[in-house]
Amino acid sequence: MNTTLALARAVADAVLYEGYLLYPYRASAQKNQARWQFGILGPPGAAAEGNGEEPSMSADCLLAPGAQAGLEIHFRFLQLQRRAVEKADDGGGFTPADSLAVGDANWLSWDEAVEHEATFGPFSVAQLRAGQFLPVEAPEGFDVEELKDDAGRLAGRLVRRRRALRGELRIQAAEDSPGILRLSIAAANTTRPLPAGNRHDAIAVSFIGAHMLLAVRDGDFVSLLDPPPWAQSVAGLCSQHRCWPVLAGPEGQTDVLLISPIILYDHPAVAPESSVTLYDSTEIDEILTLRVLALTDEEKAEARATDPRAAAVIDRCEAMSAEDFQQLHGALRNPHAFAADPAEAWTTAGQDVPWWNPEAEASVRPDEDAVVIDGVAVARGSRVRVHPKRRADAQDLFFGGQTGRVTSVHFDVDGSTHVGLVLEQDPAADLHEGYGRSFYYAPDELEPLEGRENPQ
Repeated sequence: MNTTLALARAVADAVLYEGYLLYPYRASAQKNQARWQFGILGPPGAAAEGNGEEPSMSADCLLAPGAQAGLEIHFRFLQLQRRAVEKADDGGGFTPADSLAVGDANWLSWDEAVEHEATFGPFSVAQLRAGQFLPVEAPEGFDVEELKDDAGRLAGRLVRRRRALRGELRIQAAEDSPGILRLSIAAANTTRPLPAGNRHDAIAVSFIGAHMLLAVRDGDFVSLLDPPPWAQSVAGLCSQHRCWPVLAGPEGQTDVLLISPIILYDHPAVAPESSVTLYDSTEIDEILTLRVLALTDEEKAEARATDPRAAAVIDRCEAMSAEDFQQLHGALRNPHAFAADPAEAWTTAGQDVPWWNPEAEASVRPDEDAVVIDGVAVARGSRVRVHPKRRADAQDLFFGGQTGRVTSVHFDVDGSTHVGLVLEQDPAADLHEGYGRSFYYAPDELEPLEGRENPQ
């Protein structure tokens, strides 16, 4: 197995289950009445009727293939599975119930999910240029699990139902520049929806958490966030719809690409401090873990009855040691860990005073300090043009090519420089500057437009 692909799966799994459960992890919680926030490919027509999501997503990406290149595609998604609780009656039949207690266990009716992964390829460059149509199917399902009490008597059952899913992938390669392919990849849901359906019906025939992992043999994917100069013109031709491609796996590896419905940086990774999968997007692990532990016994019992994954969250949080909690509090990683002289690496810019010494703070004046960019001293009042790169997010990319006025220059304890500025095209620039609100860029993301102006 491709090692980079295996390492990338940790992040891909986080994408797959993001939003699957939301704190407080109980079926009765209002937050859990509308789940499945990311990567939903709804049935055709559902979005137009207001009952579901659009049926497709697509992305262009860049591949520099070798002579023996082969591309493998992994399409991953969840299929909704409705779990209905039925209580055994005296006549030998079963009656639908919202919940059922059997011994020490309690069961609730709930929507679970089943993982699927469809793998295609490897495809040669010639096959990619010719185009590929790849059908995707997830069969319907009906499973029954009997629930018996301590005496062995049938107390009820769990009935799990899955609707069949049908979809397709389409891939086409174009060589817009010698030696580099622009791959256009689209995924679509083609499942026939129920007539006169509602949102509840639409999600039952949706691809959930849909994303793709692409692995190449004898070839390299090219970053669209920070393309090299020779690929920038082709990168400008790429378009995305409801997803974004990023290099996956460890830094420096370029043989795996993640096409994600969540905006990520290149080479995303799950932080080593994050030891428990919490599913709830935008939450901080430490805060959410403490909130889980603050749940009452009754609330924890309901969460455990809601879903096995919710039960695992409760159990793992309760089992955390003091050392685990300390780790959740955060970590400071020294980017100069391999410097010849660590003591020298941890000094303030241009000073011999260690950063933790109070004298170091007095030596830093963001409103007066300057940084040299392309031979020009840039400081407060300088005009620059913005060229976002590195780990630029969506907002930074919107500002590409705009001009700004520098408000401050900051040197941090890691030896990095951050230039604060306000955008000249922003009608509220003066207001932002008055309140001390700036956008921050690295020096290599800025182009000086002239020498230092109006220093203060």
